[in-house]
Amino acid sequence: MRLFKAFSVACISATIMTSYVNAQEDDYLKPVVKSADKINQSAIKSQEKINSITGQIDSKLQQFKAVNKETDGLVVYNNQLRKQIQNQLDEMADLNASIDEVSVIERQITPLMMRMVDGLEQFIGLDVPFLPEERQKRIASLREMMDRADVAPSEKFRRVMEAYQVEMDYGRTIEAYSGIQKIEGTERDVDFLRIGRIALIYQTRDAALQGIWNKKSKQWEALDNSYRTQVTKGLRIAKKQLAPNLLTLPVALTD
Repeated sequence: MRLFKAFSVACISATIMTSYVNAQEDDYLKPVVKSADKINQSAIKSQEKINSITGQIDSKLQQFKAVNKETDGLVVYNNQLRKQIQNQLDEMADLNASIDEVSVIERQITPLMMRMVDGLEQFIGLDVPFLPEERQKRIASLREMMDRADVAPSEKFRRVMEAYQVEMDYGRTIEAYSGIQKIEGTERDVDFLRIGRIALIYQTRDAALQGIWNKKSKQWEALDNSYRTQVTKGLRIAKKQLAPNLLTLPVALTD
């Protein structure tokens, strides 16, 4: 019985000692565990920061690559713009030079056009006197146009050349037109027949009288009645009432 009690006391003592030791170990381990937890939490936060920084670095790297690519494109674009600007500057220089030349040409061509109009008026005055009012009106229109500031020199030159072209065309066409002719002191309604510039003939409406312009004497001369049929035929051809055909008409010769 004593032995059992002694064993019980020993067990109790061992248990108490074990509990005491465990309590001592817990007191020592708790700070360690807390420190480990703190370290782990700190490591987690550090990893999170690392992950965040890594993400930011990746984002910045992508932005850098995008900006770098855009910069390369802008460099190419700027180089192309420099070439275009230089080309435009060269064109501007050429245009300025051309403008200077145009100013010189304009100063020179205006007197030329005036001389051309004067020459055309003199030519009409010396030419066969057909369509006198129409031709003089054309000259007056040219002179009025030359004094206008709202008409470009190019348009003035075109109009002058057009008038010359009209006069040139008279030399290779046949034409009939009506007018007034003084015959033996009396004004009569007549039909004029112009054959180029080689013949200008009139015939009264009743075909009783006809005459021709003499280039040499610069006067009208009467034609005898033997030409009546031919003059009438020529007038009908000019009016497109007959097909073109051979005409037998007098032609005034000049020296």
